[in-house]
Amino acid sequence: MSHSVTQRAPGAAAARARFTDPLLTGPARLARAAVGVLGGRFSAELGIDVDAGDAEVERWFLAATLFGTRISCAVAERAFAVLNDAGLLRIGQARHVPAEDLVELLDTGGYARYDFRTASRLQALSEIIDERYDGQAAEIGRRHHAYPALRTALIVLPGWGPVTVQLFLRELRGVWPGARPPLDPRAAFGARHLGFLSTDQATAALPQIARLAAAAGLDIRDLESSLVRLALAHRRSRSACPGGEQCGVLSAHARGAGALSGSGCT
Repeated sequence: MSHSVTQRAPGAAAARARFTDPLLTGPARLARAAVGVLGGRFSAELGIDVDAGDAEVERWFLAATLFGTRISCAVAERAFAVLNDAGLLRIGQARHVPAEDLVELLDTGGYARYDFRTASRLQALSEIIDERYDGQAAEIGRRHHAYPALRTALIVLPGWGPVTVQLFLRELRGVWPGARPPLDPRAAFGARHLGFLSTDQATAALPQIARLAAAAGLDIRDLESSLVRLALAHRRSRSACPGGEQCGVLSAHARGAGALSGSGCT
């Protein structure tokens, strides 16, 4: 994988085409537009196919660990690409990499402010995965088939807070039996902002989004991630944006006038 990362949004013409898809109407058309304009799963952007087996899940675990730092998505993606190119494909390998080498790789990826802290965290995490799960992060999903137990096992890991766990597990829906997190609160905001939710009840929100994704021909993981991106892009302009088809963020990105590369991803 090269050090460049996949563009979040297609060209402006392709993005506008999704807004005017004649085969879709209403919320389904808008859902397709959101994914087309803002992007879907973060793992897919990195060239990771979590549906393809443990090796890809391992790569996603490493990427999610990097995303958990308070740093822009662009830097986290670039750092992952650098580690990937260096042959570090799973967290279990980090304990075998000298700390100074990890720091150098992270510096190359743009982690200059967090390089030593992140290198230490990666090595500590690697040691724990080795001790508890035989060096394989994928083993966590095999051992914990219920969401509460899986979430607990992940949240106690070094650097893994609730938001990182949510990010990691929402892209493993349908892959690990226990990967059944509730709808991300930020995705719920994005869904309400676009008029997708008719209820504020958390238990009913995810099924509604699942039905909408099916109607739009989307993977629910792509739609949920897109709605999280939408919420992140509205951090400073929630009250000023009219939402729905008039959403300023969607319109700006469809015109090619905006970019999410500087936004956080967790």
